[in-house]
Amino acid sequence: MIWGRVAAGFVLVAILAPLAAVIWRGGGLGGFGPAEWAAIRFTLSQSVVSAVLSVGIAVPLAGALARRSFYGRGLLITLLGAPFILPTIVAILGLLAVFGQAGLLGQVFGLFGHEAPSIFGFHGVVLAHVFFNLPLAVRLILQGWISIPGERFRLAAALGFRSRDVARHLAWPMLRDVLPGIFVVIFLICTTSFAVALTLGGGPKATTVELAIYQAFRFDFDPGKAAALSLVQLAITGFAALLAAALVVPNAMGGGLDRRLHHFSSGASWQRRFDYAVIFAGAIFLLLPLAAIVVRGSFALLDLPTSIWAAAGRSLGVAAVSAVMAVALSLSLALASAIGRSRGYELLAAMAVAASPLVLGTGLYLLVLPFTDPVALALPVTAGVNALMALPFTFRAMLPDARSVVDNYGRLSASLGLAGISWIRLVALPRMRRSIGFSGGLAAALSMGDLGVIALFADPDFATLPLSVYRLMAAYRMEEAGAAALVLLAFTLLVFWLCDRGGRANAPV
Repeated sequence: MIWGRVAAGFVLVAILAPLAAVIWRGGGLGGFGPAEWAAIRFTLSQSVVSAVLSVGIAVPLAGALARRSFYGRGLLITLLGAPFILPTIVAILGLLAVFGQAGLLGQVFGLFGHEAPSIFGFHGVVLAHVFFNLPLAVRLILQGWISIPGERFRLAAALGFRSRDVARHLAWPMLRDVLPGIFVVIFLICTTSFAVALTLGGGPKATTVELAIYQAFRFDFDPGKAAALSLVQLAITGFAALLAAALVVPNAMGGGLDRRLHHFSSGASWQRRFDYAVIFAGAIFLLLPLAAIVVRGSFALLDLPTSIWAAAGRSLGVAAVSAVMAVALSLSLALASAIGRSRGYELLAAMAVAASPLVLGTGLYLLVLPFTDPVALALPVTAGVNALMALPFTFRAMLPDARSVVDNYGRLSASLGLAGISWIRLVALPRMRRSIGFSGGLAAALSMGDLGVIALFADPDFATLPLSVYRLMAAYRMEEAGAAALVLLAFTLLVFWLCDRGGRANAPV
């Protein structure tokens, strides 16, 4: 597929060219000392634990949401996705307000005369990563549930399937197909953790590779060491992606008649109680920090300067461009991977998340500096890098539907002479609508909260909303920072909901 090869070439150049520029400026690759090796070990250990916990908790939570129908279910699913798309600094403030020693948990412990456990350190980093990535795992597993043809559930009901039968013949084959990829994506997100380790790490013992890259740039002035650490991240990415590709088993569910999915439930009272208990616990864990952000930010909402609303408009524009780019790249790569049966596209998409935004931003700065003022390209470059950073998630969300379309309709389309743009318009797009809408919303939301490249290229008069929040915090205007964070949260949820709802307008999730 020509569009897949074009997209793959663009992604490869976008990753390697900035890295090469940093290596050239640094005079080669730098060496590692004990601190760098400790950062690599910590990165791997916390990433494995965080990914295992996120996926392990997401399986029963997604299953409960797929089985049960209740009032407000759609709104709850949208809100449960909020932590992943929140700006990191804003979400950490919410976590501290709930789990910190001066937060809600600390007050509960204080009632019994005890001091709450510290949120800083290894366990704090893992807690934050589970908070961020559990919603992503839930939504991707839900995508797997709704990819099961509704006819399978009606047949299971007619055959009198019990819960264990559904788990064995319907749930397990789907999970076996989607879980390896979800685990790898979350693992790779955790390997590139920066703000979480910086704020909740609690010291040098909790340094990730991404944080070590930042230190190499900011304190050691050693671009060579930063480039070498970035190559380590790429190596970890490649190994994890290859492992996931080896573990994935092709989906054997077959096609259906594109009817709505009817949720299957055995009707067992114990399962209903279990499902609702899991949904309640998951909602409390994920929504309490959001509520803390809303409460803290609402008091100063009317006192925000007008520059905040202008920054919100710029962020919305950057998010729209980033979402379109991410969807176009992901759709091309996903269809090319499904048609060509190639794992190379999966490896390439996974590499994007391991490409350090700090290295990409610095490399792009060095590349454009001889030709023009980098500040003039701040917003376009930010949109492009944000699209690249969202690519692993949007690609993973689209890939199951792309495989299903190719497997179920590929031969029929070939016999009818459908190919190229006509095949994409008439066959692929209608059946990938849900995943495309979800991917567009995810990319737009992630772009809304980005505070990476824009900080390197920022023009004081053309700041985005996350940068404005950061500047208010740096000026110790915490009430206004909280109100601006609430505005950022509202706009982020809005763009995600609009795209996601547009994609699943006739779907149950």
